Amino acid sequence: MASNAQRQDRLGRRVVVTGMAGFSPIGNDWPSIKARLERLQNGVIHMDDWECYDGLNTRLGAPVRDFNLPAHYHRRALRSMGRGAQMATRASELALEDAGLLDTPLLGSGQMGIAYGASAGEPDAVADFGNMLINKSTDGLNANSYIRMMAHTAPVNIGVFLGVRGRIYTTSSACTSGSQGIGYAYEAIRFGRQTAMIAGGCEELSASEAAVFDTLFATSTLNDAPHTSPRPFDAERDGLVIGEGAGTLILEELEHAQARGATIHAELVGFGTNSDGRHVTQPDASVMEQAIRQALEDANLQPEQIGYVSAHGTATERGDIAESHATHAVFGSNLPISAFKSFTGHTLGACGALEAWVAIKMMQEGWFHGTANLDRLDDACAELDYLNGSGRHMQCDYVMSNNFAFGGINTSLIFRRWS
Repeated sequence: MASNAQRQDRLGRRVVVTGMAGFSPIGNDWPSIKARLERLQNGVIHMDDWECYDGLNTRLGAPVRDFNLPAHYHRRALRSMGRGAQMATRASELALEDAGLLDTPLLGSGQMGIAYGASAGEPDAVADFGNMLINKSTDGLNANSYIRMMAHTAPVNIGVFLGVRGRIYTTSSACTSGSQGIGYAYEAIRFGRQTAMIAGGCEELSASEAAVFDTLFATSTLNDAPHTSPRPFDAERDGLVIGEGAGTLILEELEHAQARGATIHAELVGFGTNSDGRHVTQPDASVMEQAIRQALEDANLQPEQIGYVSAHGTATERGDIAESHATHAVFGSNLPISAFKSFTGHTLGACGALEAWVAIKMMQEGWFHGTANLDRLDDACAELDYLNGSGRHMQCDYVMSNNFAFGGINTSLIFRRWS
């Protein structure tokens, strides 16, 4: 294995995580999230508000609870923000505070940028424009309607609220929006274009996004038993559940972080992303495998050095099967793996960031959660070391977080334990 100096010469500048924060359906800080993971208690509920939608089969969703903004989020600041952008901006503010970078000159220097995404903008703003096209009326539209609807509403609102003047990447790539945001932020620092980056993703819970998957017969309809769904990799799974949230990592060039005495949570050492170029909605295990191998090559690691994989684990039949076989092709049968979405549902644009945050915290503590509701493995899934129940205590130096999206977009991130 190459020394750190050799690795830096070969791969460019080293990138570390100095701040983390988020909002999820099972908690808005790590102690709260960990408590729910230990109790195997998911955040899925019956969405009474969705009963009005004829033809929508699922009534399950996973909302963020107890999301409140402090007083300095005044009316003028909020008028261009939907709920997703609000969660993203507040998560980013808290992550900067965790990093010790809030209200510092770095934000406005041009050396800090943003790479952040979501599947779409605010659903209510989209509906307002839909009303115009259907009813030939601009009722409901105002000067901020497009700002709330646009795909880059989250990173733009983060930048304006926090005064960030570096580059902005908008990663609107469905389920890989958050993980691509982290990956592209990593590359911007690694190749010397920025010193630090605000990276992650967000999503607002909406019946319209549930309907996207409902039309594909991919949603869970266990409407009377929310606690039993979703069930990634389980033989009795019946589909995914839509959730919401936001997650932010602050990435920083290593020497800059060390010079200011920052607390380092982990090092981001590898990133792989590709697309299968074959089908918009059907996963391709062979191309997923290539993305995983790209991340390993980028990190200059062998498969056996990875101690744990955070699975995408949506609880859809084709997705679970393809992902498990791609993972097995790289790592064999003994790799510990579990799915955070079994607790939060599919948070779409937020999932890559939330899952990276949780994977880092578990690596720090030496405890890894199991997959909720995994009672009997689907025989069609490849043989892996699927964690369930109360999880497992174990030590490892590297964890991998994988996400796979509509459009055949695949991502893999590798983090190294910092000690």
